Amino acid sequence: MNSAAELVLTTEVELNQKSFLQKTRTKTVATVGPASSSREKLTQLISAGVDVFRLNMAHGGRPDHEAAIGNIRWASEQTQSPVGILVDLAGPKIRLGELGSNPLNLETGKQVTFIRGTETDQPNELVCLYLPLIDELSVGDEIVLADGIARLQAISRTADAVTCKIVDGGLIRSRQGVNLPGTNLSIPALGEVDRENAIWAVRQGVDFVSLSFVRNAREVNDLKNLLTKQNSHAITIAKIEKREALDNLDSIIQAADAIMVARGDLGVEIDIEKTPLAQKRIIRTCLHHRKPVIVATQMLESMHQTKRPTRAEVSDVANAILDGADACMLSGETAIGEYPVEAATMMQKIMIETEQMFQGRSSKITGHDQPTGWGVSDAVVYGSAQIARRIEAKIVVIATTCGEAALMKSKQRDFIPTICVTDSPQVYRRMSLYWGVVPVMVSEDMQADKIVSFVDTWAKTNAGAVSGDPIVIVCDTELLKGVHDTVMVTRVS
Repeated sequence: MNSAAELVLTTEVELNQKSFLQKTRTKTVATVGPASSSREKLTQLISAGVDVFRLNMAHGGRPDHEAAIGNIRWASEQTQSPVGILVDLAGPKIRLGELGSNPLNLETGKQVTFIRGTETDQPNELVCLYLPLIDELSVGDEIVLADGIARLQAISRTADAVTCKIVDGGLIRSRQGVNLPGTNLSIPALGEVDRENAIWAVRQGVDFVSLSFVRNAREVNDLKNLLTKQNSHAITIAKIEKREALDNLDSIIQAADAIMVARGDLGVEIDIEKTPLAQKRIIRTCLHHRKPVIVATQMLESMHQTKRPTRAEVSDVANAILDGADACMLSGETAIGEYPVEAATMMQKIMIETEQMFQGRSSKITGHDQPTGWGVSDAVVYGSAQIARRIEAKIVVIATTCGEAALMKSKQRDFIPTICVTDSPQVYRRMSLYWGVVPVMVSEDMQADKIVSFVDTWAKTNAGAVSGDPIVIVCDTELLKGVHDTVMVTRVS
């Protein structure tokens, strides 16, 4: 009869195998807020499948965010999960000032006037916290208020005021958002507050920093240069939510380390009916350039107040996965919603069901472009998958100190179970955003013989491997000096 210790060990092994073999390839990003910032909730969210936690710098103060970071790291250690932390810089969000009537009902067909200043007591006047607005608006420009509740068009201007026709009326409030599709603004994407928050984020040791309202590659490079000067290895994420960003999409994606499809403001900046095709274009271009892409905003919106999403929301998540998204993001659902854990669990269920469509396919999702600039590393990683498929290998192992080979494997989109073995804590957490890659941290020296021994034990404990099962191991150039990337085939002892 097995001893109690043996029974416990057997149970742990079974749980590890189940966890690894049933892990979704698509990653989940969850926003931290009042509903989810406690250690208990964060631990539950990790157990429900969350890979990356997002801190929205547009809400809350630094003490709150610092406490959340401490709780996330604690929960990560408790669950032994490589959870990443994403700091989302607020960017130049333009907002209304204090209105004379709050709320204010704008009636379609009537006129309203933007004046200088940040406060007004007149019901037919609007003010804005972005002071240069009057100077930068031109006749004919469109102005969208409160995420699309009301739409205006500038019809005349003086030195200190711009008169607008109310094209679509609605009820607006002080300090709600102002979008200016097609208007060239002087405000920088990386303002002084964002610079200070980026430096703070680096000192907190976060893994990802996202830049809001990106318009061109130069703005992305500004953030990357700032992070580099702070000796940070954080991944830079460009949020696509401006019309100008779509015009400069290729150069922005090439400049950034990863991309977020921020559909909230994007759906305001462009016609809302154009948003689905814009999303598909962004994902397709990211796949082409081998960059991870997150789809965000209102994915399970109804789960703010209900335990189950709508059928349309389920289809939305599934279609993002089928399009090729590396990750899907929960925003208010986990930040302020009533059912944060249920939302993360539902996201996992949708991912598991949808990813069954990919099984058995020879490479990437049908219809996606091949990545550009294939080199030795790409060919070796791609070849490793072909070898694994032919010999029916239990897993593919990427042994790396920099993570580049793992990213290549992720973007090739095969369904072979893949782990990334690394001795770098930064690379370990970075993998939390890479599709289909399970990070594994090792304390041993990254030498080929020690990696083979480690993988042998890990595969038996976590992947259900038995004696004789083949395993394919890819070592990057940082691992074996003086040679190109290598592929090794070994069998479980």
